[in-house]
Amino acid sequence: MDKNSVIVITGANSGMGKATSVELAKTGATVVMLCRNKLKGEEAVKQVRDLTGNSKVELMICDLSSLKSIENFCTEFKNRFQRLDILVNNAGVILPGRHETFDGYELQFGVNHLGHFLLTNRLLDTIIASAPARIVNVSSGAHKIGNIHFKDVNLNKNYTVWRAYAQSKLANILFTYELADRLRPRGVTANCLHPGAVATAMGINRDTGFGTFITRMLKPFFQTPEKGAQTAVYLATSPDVEGVTGKYYYQKKPLPSSKRSYDKEMAKSLWELSEKMTGIKSLL
Repeated sequence: MDKNSVIVITGANSGMGKATSVELAKTGATVVMLCRNKLKGEEAVKQVRDLTGNSKVELMICDLSSLKSIENFCTEFKNRFQRLDILVNNAGVILPGRHETFDGYELQFGVNHLGHFLLTNRLLDTIIASAPARIVNVSSGAHKIGNIHFKDVNLNKNYTVWRAYAQSKLANILFTYELADRLRPRGVTANCLHPGAVATAMGINRDTGFGTFITRMLKPFFQTPEKGAQTAVYLATSPDVEGVTGKYYYQKKPLPSSKRSYDKEMAKSLWELSEKMTGIKSLL
């Protein structure tokens, strides 16, 4: 990676996303911070520029709970940039109570998986043209209790917050492994990671503030966003993982993920379902 590299980070205005942005901006590359909220995004970009002295940190708006917003961002990005060397799919949501995306999908599956599936696929032509390039997906150890509920993927019948979250995080890994296989001849790697228990605002309801007190109480037991971001930064930049693909990492080391996450038929079925739900046909 050099100073001409272009990096995109989703969920970049706070927590791990902002910490990842800071570390990657230190390389001198162009860092595009993808944020849902313009005001919070502008504030975060200013902080990252001030901390790193990198004036090539830019804000672009994208709401991962809206397929239209993702499509609009990808079009705008391709109009502005001719390359994409590193894509860090960091954004994540976990909320009490069942919520839906703008397109009517269960929110955690919709944002954590479908949003990133669409975003990645729409940017693939640019990523492949920039090879060697890297895709880094932030998952979670919660994937171990997850399943893909193909008959009720929106969890209309048996919703619990953990069932939804674990499903979305397993989807992240299945997507990563399938993506890695499909990209193998193209010079693009795809890896995923468990950041550990990180103190962020991810579990706080944006509208009601629910979860703020719980998050504050538990904060001493969590690692900082900076520490949580270390593995994502490692996978994005380290020469140690050059050419390495289709792996699951924790604390900069490859680990086996759950048995279910290696189910190739499940991964293929999820890919096909994701194409159907997002209305695209992947170029892979």
